[in-house]
Amino acid sequence: MRVLLASLLLVLALGCSEKPHTPTATSPTGPVTPIDSATTATITGVITFDGIAPKPVPIDMSQDPACVMGTEPNFSQSLTVENGKLQNVYVYIKDGLGNRIFATPSEPATLDQHGCRYVPHVLGIMTNQKLRILNSDLALHNVHPAAHDNASWNISQSPKGEPIEQSFSKPELMIPVKCNQHPWMKMYLNVSSSPFFFVTGKDGKFEIKGLPPGDYTIAALHERLGEKTQRITVAPKEAKSISFKFSPTDDSK
Repeated sequence: MRVLLASLLLVLALGCSEKPHTPTATSPTGPVTPIDSATTATITGVITFDGIAPKPVPIDMSQDPACVMGTEPNFSQSLTVENGKLQNVYVYIKDGLGNRIFATPSEPATLDQHGCRYVPHVLGIMTNQKLRILNSDLALHNVHPAAHDNASWNISQSPKGEPIEQSFSKPELMIPVKCNQHPWMKMYLNVSSSPFFFVTGKDGKFEIKGLPPGDYTIAALHERLGEKTQRITVAPKEAKSISFKFSPTDDSK
């Protein structure tokens, strides 16, 4: 009986956790394109929400006692508006960089599981950059990105467990990452071949700096409100400000 029980536990463990997948690099190869730092431009702006924002949806975490912390309510982060400013918008250069090749950051990006939530809710990284995943909770979590252009994987992470490191070889927008243990846990990962992106905070502001002068399409992407774009031209050393406005009619849910 002990042998049968041990075998059953092993099968269950294998069923909820796949081996990490190390993708083959498919980003452009070759020397990094030099950029004259003395001529680079900066784009700043703010993302606003024009209208009455929907009330935050409460989340019930009581199914897992390890996730119940304090008496403060938890709310969905799928549409977060504060003082008319929109949070969790991924702003990036959609077109205009040509075939430039950019260096992969040596420092990993970090995704934490804290309070049975993914922190941050929206994250941007570069292709082949390490993504370091932490579990700061006393709960068992499961990290499962449902990628289309990159390889998907599914890994369980024990309470306060060792960090997991992964990377993504292809650019891909809004990869949903979920925890199979806790259905309310979801975040979005954006993979870019360039370093020119930003995720807005509570103030709705963004800044993209170090951009070579030129003509670009800049995009603002939200998980529920979709994407808006603008054409922009920046001259050497220019600092330009633009804004994006979303409204309740953009909501797909």
